Amino acid sequence: MSHVVPSSVPITNETSERIVRMLVVGMPVAALAFAGWLAWGGTLHWHDLVVLAVTYTLSGIGITVGYHRLFTHRSFKTTRSMRITLAVLGSAAVEGPVTEWVATHRMHHQFSDRAGDPHSPHVHEGTGWRAALHGLAHAHLGWMFRGKDQANPARYAKDLLADRDLRFIARTFPLWVFAGLAFAFGLGFALTGSIVGGLTALLWGGPVRILLLHHATFSINSLCHFFGRRAFATGDESRNLAWLAPIAFGEAWHNNHHAFPTSARHGLGRGQVDPGAWCISGLERLHLAWDVVRISPSRQEAKRGERGV
Repeated sequence: MSHVVPSSVPITNETSERIVRMLVVGMPVAALAFAGWLAWGGTLHWHDLVVLAVTYTLSGIGITVGYHRLFTHRSFKTTRSMRITLAVLGSAAVEGPVTEWVATHRMHHQFSDRAGDPHSPHVHEGTGWRAALHGLAHAHLGWMFRGKDQANPARYAKDLLADRDLRFIARTFPLWVFAGLAFAFGLGFALTGSIVGGLTALLWGGPVRILLLHHATFSINSLCHFFGRRAFATGDESRNLAWLAPIAFGEAWHNNHHAFPTSARHGLGRGQVDPGAWCISGLERLHLAWDVVRISPSRQEAKRGERGV
């Protein structure tokens, strides 16, 4: 869901950058193993699951509604306070500063499944199952450790860099990561009245939540360009993967999204679950969103006709 390329930005200290990324990706795995051990021992409590659900939903909405549909594709307009809120919630997902995330995703759309796409599973040499696994691994995680594949916000996110609020939120990204962790602890403490309750909630609403949301997002980049159905002709390998859609807040209707990138709704078909679109509709009813981009049935049918379906 989000990133040769003359616009790629060089990493000044590539080794330290890789170490940070490895820690961000690897530490939640260790935390999940520890959480699983605690759960096996009978120390998983209802409040831990409540905190996990709340923090997963809030940070997930920050990514799909904020980072993706609002800031990347301008699928709707909203108030300044809501823009700030969505940028902060997205930052708490620990998928990078909003300016870098948006730059990567716009670069992905420009070069989708061609040379220059930072996280396509299809741009590597070779055939057969080994090449397929290599491509999927690159699209899921590997691309993040290749400094030359990082998009340049100065080219791909000029509009965000011109926004004082978003510049500040991007510069202070670690603060919002910490705030997300503090919120998980605080909610657990409020529900249980104990430090221990806050700490177990921090485990589930912190690194475990980060791991689950990361791999939901990463799966859009990898699985949704490899498996699933294609409803529209898009000139790339984007696909719809129904089982992933509820987990990823509707992002897994990925072929639909590549057919109509600015659409506020990704689940265009009957029964296609899209919590991100539901959130935007809710904001619209509250007069907190307007100019919502919707794709008419006639446009959808015309696009389907391009591939004879």
